[in-house]
Amino acid sequence: MAEDMELIMKLAKVVIASAWADDDLTPEEVNSLKDLLFHIPKLDAQQWAELDIYIDSPVGPKERDRLIEDLRRAVHSRADRQIAIDALESLIRADGVVDERETAFLEEVKESLGTAGSGMLGGLRGLVDSAVDRRSQAAGPNREAYLEDFVKNRVFYTLRRKLDSGELKLSGDLDEGDLRKMALAAGLMAHIADLDGVVEDGEREAMAAAVEEGWGLSEAGAHLVAEIAVTKTAADLDFFRLTREFYGATQPDERRAFARVLFQVAAADGSVSFDETEAIRSITRILKLTHKEFIDAKLSIPSDLRST
Repeated sequence: MAEDMELIMKLAKVVIASAWADDDLTPEEVNSLKDLLFHIPKLDAQQWAELDIYIDSPVGPKERDRLIEDLRRAVHSRADRQIAIDALESLIRADGVVDERETAFLEEVKESLGTAGSGMLGGLRGLVDSAVDRRSQAAGPNREAYLEDFVKNRVFYTLRRKLDSGELKLSGDLDEGDLRKMALAAGLMAHIADLDGVVEDGEREAMAAAVEEGWGLSEAGAHLVAEIAVTKTAADLDFFRLTREFYGATQPDERRAFARVLFQVAAADGSVSFDETEAIRSITRILKLTHKEFIDAKLSIPSDLRST
């Protein structure tokens, strides 16, 4: 039933919040958490993305409070409440180690779910819904607002999160469209740099230089953008979608210049390989550049650096 799935999704988000109780998950713990949640019955791709966005980075106290309240509102009966409590206890205690903070968090969840009997809870819902809705908007960040970006372009999603946290500061001249375009470009550059499975320092420097020149970032900011792109590229970026969206965000002269940038990134490790050349050829086709424009970009690299 749809209602059951709604409860399961809200419960799963609280489980993720509990896993982030100490603000630190190792890659192995992240994978174990994903393994656990991925087996939720009838979980479709969109629902999985909605959970994965919470696994991606720590869940702070305000956001945690909102998720707990969302779960409490989804509990309609004593049976629902007991199922949620039992499931949370089982999952949190699964590894046999529960620290004080996790225990305190679990008690907080129990208290939130057990504030009233099922009858009273049902009677109060109409009275408190409007207040709860306001609290949901103000209590803490709501990652679902960025869900589409998280699914389609995690470079932009990560940049947006770092901007919101103050970790990254950009020129006042850059608007949302510029930021998206920069994220798309960085993702495509990282795709070329990562084709052989290793991104060399020279390739990172070439990416950062292109970002710094193209968008007026500081040297440190440009390197951060390049590093985000490299980190997110291998598993998280859709090459075709990035290219298609970059086409929609740019003018012909920008696309021609970017083809040259891609060759510069490819050459930054000492040579442009056949695979890199063909990958750039594919990108230029999607960008609707002519064969001559592709060749012109290729010839912008010294002949001794080109494999073909």
